[in-house]
Amino acid sequence: MTPSAAAAIYSGVNILILLFLSFRVVGRRRSAQVSLGTGGDPDLEVRVRAHGNASEYIPATMLGLFIAASLGAPLWGVHAIGGVFTFGRVLHGIGLSGNIMAPRALGMVLTWLGMLASGVAVIWLGLS
Repeated sequence: MTPSAAAAIYSGVNILILLFLSFRVVGRRRSAQVSLGTGGDPDLEVRVRAHGNASEYIPATMLGLFIAASLGAPLWGVHAIGGVFTFGRVLHGIGLSGNIMAPRALGMVLTWLGMLASGVAVIWLGLS
């Protein structure tokens, strides 16, 4: 497996996470009969934010992961960054959707670590 192939796998998994979260929003919109906004529905607000949060973090980190792979990041580095970040996104989604603070908080820490590592790797490899 090449670093680019590993980055592709993590990107694919994160795209599926976004799709899953999107389906949860649409499902709640239908049951609450809300087509725009959240209509004051607390469950819909949580689902919209879970999807929005993932939409804010996933694209930049996956782009960084691909750039790092294309600049020669080792396979283990791509797996470390992609694995930590993706596990963080799963934990955050579980914690936010279930209103459970521990996985939500740990998920954000892992998300930030993955983003930080992605950003540092891209800068480091770009300067090398």
